[in-house]
Amino acid sequence: MQSKFNQELETRLVRYAAIDSQSDETTLVTPSTDCQWDMLKLLEKEINEIGASDVELTDYGVVLATIPGTSPGPTIGFLAHVDTAPQFNATNVKPRVIKGYNGGDITFPDDPNLVLSPEEHPYLGTKIGHDIVTASGLTLLGSDDKAGIAIIMAMAGELLNNPDVPHPPIRIAFTPDEEIGCGFDNRLARDLKADFAYTLDGGEVGEVVYESFSADRAVVTVSGVSIHPGRAKDQMVNAIHLASKIIQTLPQATLQPETTSGNEGFIHATDMEGGSSEMVLKFILRDFELDGLEAKGNLLQQVCNTVQATEPRAKITCEIHPQYRNMRYWLEKDMTPVDLARAACADNDIKVLSVPIRGGTDGSRLTEMGVPTPNIFTGMQCIHGPKEWISVQDMAQATDVCVSLVRRAASN
Repeated sequence: MQSKFNQELETRLVRYAAIDSQSDETTLVTPSTDCQWDMLKLLEKEINEIGASDVELTDYGVVLATIPGTSPGPTIGFLAHVDTAPQFNATNVKPRVIKGYNGGDITFPDDPNLVLSPEEHPYLGTKIGHDIVTASGLTLLGSDDKAGIAIIMAMAGELLNNPDVPHPPIRIAFTPDEEIGCGFDNRLARDLKADFAYTLDGGEVGEVVYESFSADRAVVTVSGVSIHPGRAKDQMVNAIHLASKIIQTLPQATLQPETTSGNEGFIHATDMEGGSSEMVLKFILRDFELDGLEAKGNLLQQVCNTVQATEPRAKITCEIHPQYRNMRYWLEKDMTPVDLARAACADNDIKVLSVPIRGGTDGSRLTEMGVPTPNIFTGMQCIHGPKEWISVQDMAQATDVCVSLVRRAASN
C-alpha cells in the first residue's frame, strides 16, 4: 500500500478540497461561478511551477498544459473538472484524513448522527489499512473531481522529473462546470490537440469506462391564471397544482433514479420553482440508447399534453435540449485508448471493470467531437453527499496506471 505518490496525493486532495469551487447552473455564464476561476488560476500557477510547457488559462475557463514527449507516440490528453456538485453544500469543506482505516464505522465530527459504515458500503470494508479522506459531515468532500486533478498533477510531476519514464507528448486540461453539463466549450476539442484522451473521473479501482448514458435536459413551464384569491372562484388557474399533476402522472415505480439501476434509464425531476401564477420544472432524461432517450422525452411531452388538456386556460410548454451522447457509439469503432488503459491496469495487477457508467463526463462530449475519451478510475465513493470518501491508496493506483499507460503508448 506504500507508494511514492501517497503523500503528494493526500496533500493535494486536502488542499484542493478545501477550496470552494461549486458550479451553479442558474448563472448562464461559463465558468458559472467566480470560485471556479480561483481554482483554475491556482492550477495554472501550480502546473507552471512543476515545469509544464504551453500553460494557458483560456477565456472559456480551461487550464491547458503540455508535458513534452521523450519518445514518439500519439499525443494523449488527460482531463479532470474543477467544479464540485451543486446538489449538496460545498462551502467550508473541512477535509480530514483517517490514517490506517481499521474497518469499522466512520463518524463525522460536525454531524455525530452521520455514519459511514462498511455494512452499508461494502467497498469501504475492503480498504482496511488505507488512508481514507472524508469531509466533516456538513459538506461533500469534492473528490469528484479534485481527486482526478491531484492524480493528473502527480503523474505530470513524475513525467517531468523522471527522464527514465518514456512517454509521448501529453496534454492536460482542467475544465469547469462538468457537474451542470455545460462546461464543455466547442473549442476544447481543437485546443487540446490530442489523438485521444482520458478523463480521471471514475470510481472503483479498475474502472475503465467506455459506455455512458445519453442525456437530455427538459424545462417544463406551467403558466396559470393569476387573480386575487378572494375573487378566484372559476377564474384562478393555480400553476402549482398543475405542476404537481405532471410530477404525479409520471411513472413513479419504473422511471426514477431511486428505482432504476444497471442499464435502465430514468426521468429525474431536479428543480421545481415558482408560484401559483407560473411554475418551472427542470428534468434530466437518461438512457443508454438513443431510442430509449427519445421515448422518455416523448413520455414527458405526453404527460404535459395530458395535463394541459385538463385545463385549457393554462399554458404548458416542454422544451427538450440535448446534453451528451453515449461515448460507446464512437469508441466501439476504435478501442485503442480503451485497450491501452486495460493493458496499463494489467501492468499493475489490477482487475479491469468495464461497466456502463450511470452518468457522463466531459469525455462523452469530447468523444462525440472526435477525440476518443474513455474514463479511468480515481477511487471516489459516495459522491455528491456528506458521506463522500476516497482512499489515498486507490488514488495512487490510478496514478500508477496513468504512468504505465503513457509508458506503453511510447513503446507502440
